[in-house]
Amino acid sequence: MRIFHTPDTARHDPERYWRRGTPIPHPEQAARYAILRDAALRGGHALAAPGDHGLDPIRAVHDPDYVAFLAEAWARRAEMPGIGDEILTGAFARPQMHRKPAGLLGLAGLYMADTSTPIRAGTWPAVYGAAQCAVAAADAALASGHAYALCRPPGHHAYADSAGGFCFLNNSAVAAARMLAATGGPVAILDIDVHHGNGTQGIFYARADVLTVSVHADPSDYFPFFAGYADETGEGPGAGFNGNLPLPPGSGDAPWLAAVEAGLARVAAHAPRGLVVALGLDAAEDDPIGALRVTQAGFEAAAARIAEAGLPTALVQEGGYRCAALPRNLTAFLAAFDAAR
Repeated sequence: MRIFHTPDTARHDPERYWRRGTPIPHPEQAARYAILRDAALRGGHALAAPGDHGLDPIRAVHDPDYVAFLAEAWARRAEMPGIGDEILTGAFARPQMHRKPAGLLGLAGLYMADTSTPIRAGTWPAVYGAAQCAVAAADAALASGHAYALCRPPGHHAYADSAGGFCFLNNSAVAAARMLAATGGPVAILDIDVHHGNGTQGIFYARADVLTVSVHADPSDYFPFFAGYADETGEGPGAGFNGNLPLPPGSGDAPWLAAVEAGLARVAAHAPRGLVVALGLDAAEDDPIGALRVTQAGFEAAAARIAEAGLPTALVQEGGYRCAALPRNLTAFLAAFDAAR
């Protein structure tokens, strides 16, 4: 399998964030890049740089002002006296607040949903590089059947104009839009991260050309809390083109695989010309912030089922956090996918 990566994605390396009122070590660390890259190398896959496809594929799913904020914020840090090694705010916009401020502190509150997405010196090169990997994987999947984008930071919690949940640019959405532009659509996204892909849902919720299906832990008491429920099915032209399959906390291989198969049935009914898999590995039983109990065998079975769909498939890395099982699960998933194809 062709794997697209760039060392730039390790340049965003947050140290901490506020969780339940307490500063803790940030789970989404730069070391994830090396762990996943080394696992891919041990699996014998062909690693390649993504090339630079510019801002257009990013702006295809993201608000241009939001993209400009991410690109320019660190250079503007002098506007925030006393700034340390990262840009954060304690003032966040609510849906009832409609005015766009001019100052950097206010813009941070407008464009960030929580404290898990600090902007640091290397944040923009990292998120830009990850998005380029997603673009390259989409192109390669259409050309040769499948590819993997080693993206970090992850992306599926990023909305068109908002960062959150460790995510800045929505790499899975970028890949889907790239496939859509190349094929004319339709396209499908199957998200198997333990967390609901709320940003991806939000980007395509009113559209019929991109089907979004997410298999995740029940959000009623788990991030992202405010989206990911089974009755969220799309609106306007997109009515019926969004599917959520929430699972009770602690669900293991059998219910998780049944939900993945149900999601694949929805994808098949959509008859897409391309598929993006938002490949979160944090549904693993050993993941430090997960809520499900999927084993390595479960990931292997899911990979085989997805591969057997026979669609041009871009695998885009989402979650999956530092534990001994993370590299094993990636290696097993990619091997099973290749074997089934």
